[in-house]
This record gives sequence, C-alpha cells and structure tokens, in this order.
Amino acid sequence: MPRYFFRIRNGRYSGASEQGIELADRNAAWEELTRSCADMVGGICRKLGQNTQWEMELLDERKEPVFRICLVADSLETKPKSAVKKRQPCNERS
Repeated sequence: MPRYFFRIRNGRYSGASEQGIELADRNAAWEELTRSCADMVGGICRKLGQNTQWEMELLDERKEPVFRICLVADSLETKPKSAVKKRQPCNERS
C-alpha cells in the first residue's frame, strides 16, 4: 500500500509528519485528508489571524503534494493599493 504524509503550513511555520500512514489509494488518501482537516479546522479558525493562510497537504512517498486544503483569512477593508500585501495563491505553492 502507498504511504502518505501530512504537512501543515501556517505563516512561516511548515512541518511534515515523519511517520507516514498507509492508505489503499488516492480516494482513501483524500478521505483521510478531509477527515483530519475537519477535526482540526475549528481550532485553527479560532486562532487564525487576519490576512493569513493555513494549509494542510497530503504528500506521497516522495514527499510530493498530492492534495492541498487551504484556509484563507482576508481582511476586506479598503486600503491604498500600495499598502496591500498580496498573498501567494494556494495553487502556486508547493
């Protein structure tokens, strides 16, 4: 069975699990990622700062991303364009 690893990114912090989990296939991997993320998201939301991003990825045996779930907290207050810092979209990270 294929082995998968979790990685969480939150601001400057990025950490991947050392111990992988064996899952039957990509569908089982997706289900495990969504189940694990759902268990954590309430606590993450309570601590998430404005204009921040939290990500949880599932990596394959080569530690390459297979799936990614992003939680983005954007402040929608109007600011001059020069003062607005652009965050990198989830789909451009790896």
